[in-house]
Amino acid sequence: MKHNFGAGPGILPHEVLKQAAEAVIDFNGTGLSLLEISHRSKEFEAVLDEAVKLVKELFNVPEGYSVLFLQGGASTQFALAPYNLLPAGGKAAYLETGVWANKALKEAKYFGEVEIVASSKESNFTYIPKDYTVPADAAYFHITSNNTIYGTQLQEFPSSPIPVVCDMSSDIFSRKINVADFGLIYAGAQKNMGPAGVTLVIVKDDILGKTDRKIPAMFNYQTQIEGGSMYNTPPVFAIYVSMLTLNWLKAKGGVEAIEQENITKARVLYDEIDRNPFFKGVCVPEDRSHMNVCFVAENPEHEKPFLKLCDERGIVGIKGHRSVGGFRASIYNALPITSVYVLIDAMQEFAEKNK
Repeated sequence: MKHNFGAGPGILPHEVLKQAAEAVIDFNGTGLSLLEISHRSKEFEAVLDEAVKLVKELFNVPEGYSVLFLQGGASTQFALAPYNLLPAGGKAAYLETGVWANKALKEAKYFGEVEIVASSKESNFTYIPKDYTVPADAAYFHITSNNTIYGTQLQEFPSSPIPVVCDMSSDIFSRKINVADFGLIYAGAQKNMGPAGVTLVIVKDDILGKTDRKIPAMFNYQTQIEGGSMYNTPPVFAIYVSMLTLNWLKAKGGVEAIEQENITKARVLYDEIDRNPFFKGVCVPEDRSHMNVCFVAENPEHEKPFLKLCDERGIVGIKGHRSVGGFRASIYNALPITSVYVLIDAMQEFAEKNK
């Protein structure tokens, strides 16, 4: 058995994979593969409608918001958010908490002025800045809720006098949120929601159409809303698997239930890191992520032997990002706590063998 701690594409529920595999051969008794049915067919329209309904239900999305399933990954949203929200000559505010936040603000500079209200870059992003003021004269305030590379997470979302834009790619549906606190939420699916290839966008309708900028149709949120996420051929398979995953989440008790599971998984793993003299965490405890647990070996020479032991125990995807090294255990929604205990057992075994 493999224990998948990969950072992304991340683990998906086994029953979802089984259903998706069956649909690739014969989708809902149509005699056609899911990969070849028309996106305009009533069968797929039902899938898309169900996916949108589940997003609204699981997150209690209020009236006045639109739910979109788009292509291009969250990296495309780095540009589409300012394209749609930042007027020419206007200003956007950004919180710089990691590589992805930095990439997002760089894209925004093509469309207007960018003010970095706070940054933890000087500490290699080992904490989330907290003492800052959001400028009221900016068009929006952009934040990244969870940082996969450094293992930090906003445990509380900031209050803001302007619309908040949030990249939730790596912790979407892992915890309760109040959608009304945000103007725009976007998230690549491939951590908690589905496979790579589709991006979820939840946007407040009344913040659109205010830039006086001509936006090409494919990049215009209003066009995508009017087209019901089908202005062009959508990523049918990725949306279907996302729909299955959201149904799986609903059956487990929804976001509230999975949040408690995620808190427990993170707590037991961080407890072992703090207890075990052979390992140590890399970011400040109050900002530790419940999705990506980053840690290092106290002795760098132990890194390769520990990775070898993990491989022998069926633990995969544990190696840290190439830019920071060490270890990274991504404990997304579908990862069972039994896999976390397998990792903890390996850490204890390694410490016992090397003491």
